[in-house]
Amino acid sequence: MIYLTRRERFCAAHRMFRQDWSDEDNSRVFGKCSNPNWHGHNYILWVTVKGNLSEEHGFVININSLKKIILENIIEKIDHKNINLDVDFMKGRIATTENLAVAIWNELKPHIEKEGAKLHCVKIAETENNSIEYYG
Repeated sequence: MIYLTRRERFCAAHRMFRQDWSDEDNSRVFGKCSNPNWHGHNYILWVTVKGNLSEEHGFVININSLKKIILENIIEKIDHKNINLDVDFMKGRIATTENLAVAIWNELKPHIEKEGAKLHCVKIAETENNSIEYYG
């Protein structure tokens, strides 16, 4: 089994809050991340796929295909956007990094499987101290 990881970066704003809660309740639960005027991060995204080597071409997935899948389905939709307002695959979700990792997984999985690989992990670093890993 071979594991291949592609790294991409994106910048995005968000606010962690529940619309059905008061600003006070949101602030109590989410702290400064519930700022009504938003805040942003310079995210780092790692997408790891796995599979067996193809005897035909010697890799799990063409790295250019993986790059294109990530750019078209994630980066172009989220980079320099507001996650709460602009990102279709985050509609109706609280904009936590955990929810973002799950949503990215769901967006990428069918495209990666079409290329013959399996999605293994989506990792997102929100800050240099905080990262999330999701294994499906």
